[in-house]
Amino acid sequence: MVDEELNHRLLQDFTGERTGFVQVGPNKWFLPYKYQNEAKNFYHFKPRSDDVWVVTFPRSGTTWTQELVWLIANNLDYDTAKKIPQVDRFPFLEFSLFMNDGIKNELTAQNANDPEKLNLIDKISRPGYQVLEEMKSARFIKTHFPFSLLPPDLLDVGCKVIYVARNPKDVAVSFYHLNRLIRTQGYLGDFPRYWNYFEKNLHPWTPYWSHINEGWERRHHPNMLFLFYEEMNKDLPATIQKMAKFLEKDPLNEDQISTLVNYLDIKNFRNNSAVNYDILRKIGLLNEGEQGFIRS
Repeated sequence: MVDEELNHRLLQDFTGERTGFVQVGPNKWFLPYKYQNEAKNFYHFKPRSDDVWVVTFPRSGTTWTQELVWLIANNLDYDTAKKIPQVDRFPFLEFSLFMNDGIKNELTAQNANDPEKLNLIDKISRPGYQVLEEMKSARFIKTHFPFSLLPPDLLDVGCKVIYVARNPKDVAVSFYHLNRLIRTQGYLGDFPRYWNYFEKNLHPWTPYWSHINEGWERRHHPNMLFLFYEEMNKDLPATIQKMAKFLEKDPLNEDQISTLVNYLDIKNFRNNSAVNYDILRKIGLLNEGEQGFIRS
């Protein structure tokens, strides 16, 4: 566990966490205290050969990439993509680490008269490794864990893994806004103080550069596709074709690419209830008055 005095200060600024934080391994990966009780379950999670994983440091275009990946892998099935929330189609492996008992109890009391919302709260509170074990193949999995905390055979069993990296300045700004938005973080401070935590690797999933390096070192593995968010944003049609090839799908024609580019346009994406996490706002997990989940 981190130093008691530091932990106290962190808990005052990040009000969503109620117990504290730990630093894990030689790189001192910074995670909620809850992780130490579940580390082995994440590390020994059984990947399947037909899994598709999106691995990123947070706020690196993860949600955008997930939707791109899911649609190409599922033959551009827009109807299902619009009907079923991305959180169900593409589970977040470790989100339950942030759904501590305090947050869960508050949300449960707030939604006590709505069985559907209570069911959602229970679902997102379950460890991702349990949810995924029950899913049929092919599974689509999101994680912000670095490779050293993931199953060691992840790339070798045949999974397709997409890693996306983004400029750390843009990551930090976007992550700051997310930390103010979502109650599991509940950040109350200003950006300079937040940047101080980020720069000193005192924030979940840091250190940033170690995270990027672990992805970069694996970029030549045949089951790995390493992308830069900036390049994706600059030439999305080229990224679409690269993704289709990596996922062993036929090249998309001009009309298919145009439709997919329009679907993934940031303005349309923000208004898409299947991906903009409006479902979390409805249960009270997102703070009112803060910028939305989808940012450019």
